[in-house]
Order: sequence, then structure tokens, then C-alpha cells
Amino acid sequence: MSEKTIIVIDKEAQKQVELPVIQPVLGRPGIDIATLPKELGYFTHDPGFGVTSSCESKITFIDGGAGKLMYRGYPIESLCEANISFLDVAYLLYHGELPNEEESKKFNEQIRYYRMLNKRVQNFFEGFHHDAHPMAMMTGVVGSLAAFYHDRLDINNPEDRYITAMRLIAKMPTIAGSTHRHAQGYPFGYPKEEDDYFEHFLRTMFSRPGSRFEADPLAVKALNLLFILHADHEQNASTSTVRLAGSTGTNPYAAISAGIAALWGNAHGGANEAVLNMLDEIGNVANIDKYIARAKDKDDPFKLMGFGHRVYRNYDPRAKIIQKVCYEVLEHYGDDPRMELAMRLEEAALKDDYFVERKLYPNVDFYSGIIYSALGIPVNMFTAMFAVSRTAGWISHWNEMISEGYRIGRPRQMYMGEKERSI
Repeated sequence: MSEKTIIVIDKEAQKQVELPVIQPVLGRPGIDIATLPKELGYFTHDPGFGVTSSCESKITFIDGGAGKLMYRGYPIESLCEANISFLDVAYLLYHGELPNEEESKKFNEQIRYYRMLNKRVQNFFEGFHHDAHPMAMMTGVVGSLAAFYHDRLDINNPEDRYITAMRLIAKMPTIAGSTHRHAQGYPFGYPKEEDDYFEHFLRTMFSRPGSRFEADPLAVKALNLLFILHADHEQNASTSTVRLAGSTGTNPYAAISAGIAALWGNAHGGANEAVLNMLDEIGNVANIDKYIARAKDKDDPFKLMGFGHRVYRNYDPRAKIIQKVCYEVLEHYGDDPRMELAMRLEEAALKDDYFVERKLYPNVDFYSGIIYSALGIPVNMFTAMFAVSRTAGWISHWNEMISEGYRIGRPRQMYMGEKERSI
């Protein structure tokens, strides 16, 4: 039992229980309620798990009040400013330390080796309609990988877990790019040996038969930054889904597939797509005041997408970083009128007491969709891009849970239905 405890008293039953307080390295302390049902006969009720810790983790820390995000102790700003590659960040999330030059080179070579898909996996795409949503295809294809790569599915073997992690990180760009090619009716492309991670991803998506393709260095730079910012975000809905599915002992492909399905929702991974749809609806800067008023009207269904966050009660640190590269991308690829509209909308919202008092600041989704659009990535691929980058975080959390011991997840409920009755 920890030095500090919290006493919970049931006055009616004249019982009490002393609960230990868990002090994390960073962040608010937590109350260990594991003995509460046994001692007092109660369990806790927390819809949406807003104040409930589901696990201990060493991977990511968020201070929502201060607007701070860290991977393994490194502030996200320092990782981005140091021009570290996304694959080095993926290595960091999984292993706990940034790779040295030799480790980085080896990891990159392993990712190159594993990025191709079995020919029969490619055939699996043919079963989808040509206009199937990319996330529907990704959910199915990733779940099917257990049938094609079942040689390394011993989850209690660290080497098997690591090879599976590399396979997932390596193959996700190939899978995502293949969903786009399937929709376009193009044959699937094969990587070039010398392509790095993002050159391969862009080639998989955009190269055409019989034509030369060279990835734009600025596109590679922008994607590298966006993927680092999206690589992990603590116990969000999709990561918690991966952990919950993984806690049953299922294979990691099934767990990651469940995470992709969770990410698909507009309130999670689909938010940047919703931002662009909102900007298109607003139309131009002359309509901003009208839509600001609508957003404040509780009886109006219109919402300002890309503002506010479940965790951050300050400016999302990722949004600040993305905003900088957004200007660079638009200057290179041509201005997007939605960028000016987004900037003016942000300015108007941050001057309005309604949004300031509620701490509704722009989040990471507010600008990321504009960048993806400028790079020529279709709107229905935005969430797929998110899934590719977040795979690094998902598989790291899954590995952490499996390697450190776990119990099957089993939330409780408050039953509010009918009492026992007879027919």
C-alpha cells in the first residue's frame, strides 16, 4: 500500500475502506479502487472513462491543462525540431529509446524488407467494390493478415511480437496506398529498393503504369511531420480498443484491425475530414459570424469541427506545429482558399468569450486536412493516413501490455432495464 490513502465511507452500512493512492511519474495521482467492490459492495460509474485509468504505461504523457505532449519523455516539439524521422519515432515508442545510427539503419532496412504484401493479400482487395471506403478495406485486410503471416503469432515470444510489429508498421502504407489504387482501377505497384518509408507510400498511391514517379521532398517532409504528430496519443478510443481486444489474447492483427475500426468514427480519426466539410459549408469569410453564432446556439446542430479536445484544455501543441508546415505546403502547391478561411475562423473563435471560457482551441485536425488536400490526397483517405501513422503507437501499447502482464478487460455496467418478470 502506498504512503497516501483515501478513505471511502458508507455511512448507512457503517463501513469504510482505505484505498491506496498511486502516484505516477507525471500527472495527477490515481485512486486504486480494486478492493472497493469486495470491501463495500460497490463499483464505480464513469461513462466514457473520463476520470478512470485503465492501465499503467511508459509510452506517452499528456498534460491537457498545459497543452503538453511527450513521447517516452521527449516533448513533441523537440522531436519535430530535431528533424527526426517517423521511423525513428516508431522505434522510440516501441523500444523506449531513440535509435543510434546503426540501430536506425537496421530498423529502416527491416521495414523495407517487410513492406511488400503477399500476392494473395493483394487478391483480397478484389473482393471489395471499387468505391468501398478505404477504412472498410483496411479493417478487413489488416484483420486478414493473421491468415497470411501466422508464422509469428506467439504473443508470449518477444521476437515474434517484434517481427509482427515491423510487419504492421511496414505494410500499413502499402495497404493504405493499395486501397486508393483499387478505387482508381490501377494495378498495384511494387516498391523500389531505394525508396524510404514515405517515398514508398507516395509511390504506392500515386505512381501510374508506364510513367516515372519521383516523390516531392516537401511532401515527404510534411508527411513525416504529420505522422510523428499522429503516432500516439495515450489512451484514446482506438488505442484503448487495441488494448481491450489484445487483452483477450487475440492476435495483434485482429487487435490493430479493431483499432482501425474505432478510428473510423468522425469523433476520432474522421475529424480532419469533417473540418474540410465544415469549411466548405461555411464557404467564405463573410459567413464566419453567422456560423460562429450557429455554433453557440445549443439548438442548432452545427458544430465548429477541429476546435476543442477531450484531453487538452489549452492549445493543442500539435496544432501549433502543423500550422507552420501548412503555410510552407500551400506556398509550394498553390494557395487554398480554405486556409485563409481557417485562419479567419480561428481568429474569430479565439476572440469570442464563448470559446475562450470553454477553452475550445484548435486541435490537430484543424489544419491536417488542409495539408493532406494540398498534397493531392483524397478526402476519404484522410483517416487511412491517420491509421498508418497511429499503427506505431497501437502496436507499442499492445506490446507493452502483453510484455508486462495483463488481465482481460471487462468493464461493468449500471443495469437500468426491467426488473425480473414472468411471461
